[in-house]
Amino acid sequence: MPEQSRKSVLITGASGGFGIEFAKQMEPSGYRLILHGRDKARLQMTLDALKHPDRHAIILADLNAKHGLSELIAAIEHEPLVGLINNAGFGIWGTFEQTGIVPQIDVIKTDLKAPIALTHALLPGLLKNDGFVINVSSLAGEYPLPYMSTYAAAKAGLTYWSEALRTELNGRIRIVTLAPGPSPTGFRVVSGMPSGTGSFFRAPIQVIIHACLRTLENGGGYCVPGWRHKLLYAMQKVIPRKLGLSIMARQMKP
Repeated sequence: MPEQSRKSVLITGASGGFGIEFAKQMEPSGYRLILHGRDKARLQMTLDALKHPDRHAIILADLNAKHGLSELIAAIEHEPLVGLINNAGFGIWGTFEQTGIVPQIDVIKTDLKAPIALTHALLPGLLKNDGFVINVSSLAGEYPLPYMSTYAAAKAGLTYWSEALRTELNGRIRIVTLAPGPSPTGFRVVSGMPSGTGSFFRAPIQVIIHACLRTLENGGGYCVPGWRHKLLYAMQKVIPRKLGLSIMARQMKP
């Protein structure tokens, strides 16, 4: 099949973690994958890990830069886009008062503003092509998270927006809100979070992405993947918030 006639899927944050696994698990479906990131070398590693690298493309764009979003949108305007995976995101671990405001705001820009802006810009084409959107949120969006307060706030916003949009567009487009707990993605290295925190609840990346794509196949929905993450989600719902915050503060304190 000529590349220009293949249906395309844009994966943001494709240079590591969930992004690589999304690419690996989606490639067998025949999509042309548009791999987005900021690090060309790491994006090339993702591309090289695929079975048909010549089928796909990489796009460099900084979602926090002034023209980053518009440059990304312009770069894919002629792609027959059928899927958008809003995967790019990061967090900052530490006390709010001692963390600079610029990285805190950048978390909001990357984790919340960018998915909303990208989805709004690309939605007409996705609707036309009977497409889908996957929003990679987190169980951090279900509970206040001391010492990662801005990250939890961004993910809460992403979850609420994604679920509201899914309800608005029910029957017109498939939307998955993916809400995983701890996983070995490299997120902790970027955020500075200690590696042992929440380790019992950690789930393999492959399990998380497989569960997400199964939810997509079933028409979309809110996806908490794997039994460990489901257990954590249940605990978030039944433990009184005052007690839960106290526990989380002890676990997360620098």
